[in-house]
Amino acid sequence: MGTLNFSEVVGSANSSKKLINLLRGHVSQNQRCWPWVSLLTRSRCRWPNTSLLPTQLLERGSQKVFQTPSISNPALLYGPDNGDGKLRVNIASWLTQFFQPSAPVTEDRICITGGASQNLACLLQVFTDPVYTRNVWIVSPAYMLAFRIFEDSALKLRAVPEDEEGIDIDFLRREIQKSEGSARAQGNNEPRIKPARPWSKIYRHVIYAVPTFSNPSFKTMTLKRREELVRLAREYDVLVITDDVYDFLQWPASLTAQTLSIEKAILPRLVDVDRYLDGGTERDGTDGFGNTASNGSFSKICGPGLRTGWCEGTEKLAFGVSQTGSSRSGGAPSQLAATFLAETLESGELQRYLYDTLQPSYGRRYQKMVTAINEELIPLGVRLPQTDRDVVGGYFIWLTLPSPLKGAMVAQRAKDDENVVVAQGEIFQVPGDSEHDGTHFENDIRLCFAWEEEDVLAEGIQRLGRVIRTLRDEHDGGRQKATQQASEGSARDFW
Repeated sequence: MGTLNFSEVVGSANSSKKLINLLRGHVSQNQRCWPWVSLLTRSRCRWPNTSLLPTQLLERGSQKVFQTPSISNPALLYGPDNGDGKLRVNIASWLTQFFQPSAPVTEDRICITGGASQNLACLLQVFTDPVYTRNVWIVSPAYMLAFRIFEDSALKLRAVPEDEEGIDIDFLRREIQKSEGSARAQGNNEPRIKPARPWSKIYRHVIYAVPTFSNPSFKTMTLKRREELVRLAREYDVLVITDDVYDFLQWPASLTAQTLSIEKAILPRLVDVDRYLDGGTERDGTDGFGNTASNGSFSKICGPGLRTGWCEGTEKLAFGVSQTGSSRSGGAPSQLAATFLAETLESGELQRYLYDTLQPSYGRRYQKMVTAINEELIPLGVRLPQTDRDVVGGYFIWLTLPSPLKGAMVAQRAKDDENVVVAQGEIFQVPGDSEHDGTHFENDIRLCFAWEEEDVLAEGIQRLGRVIRTLRDEHDGGRQKATQQASEGSARDFW
């Protein structure tokens, strides 16, 4: 069969059933061919339900901006390279309260960005060289829309599998050592393309990960593994870029929990670990840039249309991000939206909205979906990752199908037979590097609970269960028929 065409997320043209979209919210029509598919639509994958957009909060914030000329005039002009000062101060305060790092987050560690994707591109522009930077090591399965960003910087992508604690450190170390040996043999000892700049450095490697409530694997990297990763990054001159966009969306894993709000992070981010571990980023012999960059965004907690986020790192790294050519030319991106967000954070309304509305709303969606998964899919042999966690979060749930079912077949039949849209695991493979164990996902699917209304999530899982049961029965029936035919053939041969 052909691979599911994601431009068809309108659902089945022949079904009378209501479409239930567990793939994502809306989609774009950008298409690209990959080596393992004939056609794959690249679509946006992280849309919140529109009922959860904090419209009134932003309206109040914007009114205050436009009613105050001392705020609105700068807001409508070019902003400083590192972004609106009030927003940087308020983000730093908020991060300090939520993550409770070893030392307070200061505004000098923050650079305002045009969102997580734009900032990822800026980090690569400033801190990598197409030749000297050996590889981008991507925790796999991976957020697939990041691939193009890395490719635009002419960097080589490599997949790193996960285990139950997160990134496979042993695999990563072995492969980095091979890469270093190859670079030495080629005389690749200094940057070839990028000029030396006092506000930048070029790292030999980049690692990209979503450590907490990962998109798509749903896993959370353990503290032990985070510390191991920082130590490895320091050893091999690696910049670890983490999308920390789901950390705020967390709730108890218990399906019967009544309180679905947690106002303190469950784990330090990689950028926090880098600050305290073994002397921190200012230990003797360091250059002050550190080895981690935290990519933050208001897309998941306020609205993706704001196109506003932040980068956190050492003061030197944050300043380097602000010196990207596009920021030096036009000033900080999202200058106007940044002022709106600065007011909503300063008033405390956005924080309360996050804890009192978003976390409970997504937590209820999660409870409904996983309860249905336990009832409908687990008895069919479907598996969930990291089932022993106390806290979960994010937008997504990753499912491994019972052998020999394939995600592409399940996705196609779910759309055709039940008008349910899900994402097949193969779209999350790192292109060109999916041969190792744990880097290919033809037996997996990803579900999103953030877009659809609560009351249809269980029905979506029930429909999916019917599909899996039907495919399993078809396979068993085909196997029995083949066995019977073989037996009859043997009997004929005997007589």
